[in-house]
Amino acid sequence: MPVDATRRAWLTDLPVLLVALVWGSSYLAAKDVATTRTVLAVLVLRFAVVLPVLVVAGWRRLRALKGAQVRAAGVLGLILSGIFLLETYGVVHTSATNAGLIISLTMIFTPLAEARLTGTRPSRSFVSAAGLSVLGVLLLTQGAGFSAPSLGDLLMLGAAVARTVHVLAMSRMRSVRGADSLSLTTVQLGGAVVVFALLSTVPGTGSTPWAAAADFGAGEWLGLLYLSVFCTLFAFFVQMWAVRRTSPSRVSLLLGTEPVWAAVVGIALAGDRPGWLGLLGALLVLAGTAWGRSAATPRPTSVVEPAEPDRADPGLEPAGRA
Repeated sequence: MPVDATRRAWLTDLPVLLVALVWGSSYLAAKDVATTRTVLAVLVLRFAVVLPVLVVAGWRRLRALKGAQVRAAGVLGLILSGIFLLETYGVVHTSATNAGLIISLTMIFTPLAEARLTGTRPSRSFVSAAGLSVLGVLLLTQGAGFSAPSLGDLLMLGAAVARTVHVLAMSRMRSVRGADSLSLTTVQLGGAVVVFALLSTVPGTGSTPWAAAADFGAGEWLGLLYLSVFCTLFAFFVQMWAVRRTSPSRVSLLLGTEPVWAAVVGIALAGDRPGWLGLLGALLVLAGTAWGRSAATPRPTSVVEPAEPDRADPGLEPAGRA
């Protein structure tokens, strides 16, 4: 590859890697901002900051959505709200390291679920990679000794399953195929915020958004803005920019380093100490997901197949990981 081409590739790759780093750090940021009583309030406030920017940025394309596309995006928004609820409650009850590594099992669950739906059999190498990842999670959640997984670990496992459902729903809903991704993301996040706002009014579910906002100090507001501006807006627009300058597979591969950064941030900044069993489990999760991603990627053939422009690319849909 010529020097100029290599430089251009790196100039595209670095922002995407930064997104992976930001996402990896988002678990610690959410853990620092949210408590059991303020999860719903934090979610409402986080996306209330984001939505106006998305609406203004994509107003013309948002108005061009058809009724069926809006309804489908609304359904996806309900699933998305479940993902964020499980993730945020989960990270409150577990370590940032565990959260980032367990959620990476989505990369294993999605191809397995898709194979089940399509009636195809995954390769032996992929099944082996999946088994390695599951073993890694079992070791990771034990820390220094064997015990029952924590509530947070189980919630993050549920979030990984919910992400899989979201990805498969996006790829199989005909009404959203070919629709503008920014508009779909805006509608989904809008639907999710409505769910969070309604749940926050139910007695016993914790602080209301305005009560939580009044109690936040400077640290909580900085963490909330970090989640809103960097983990959502910045990440979304970098993906949109990068996928036009490189291949979807390359972007997806770079974003797949998120669990690595989650582990690094959790151990370096949060003082997570997973113990030897946990460290071994973390390595197995990373190895298993990397192996599984490679095994699930179709090998190129000598015949160039026409692209499917209406098929959603699960690795690049920002709504699933806003």
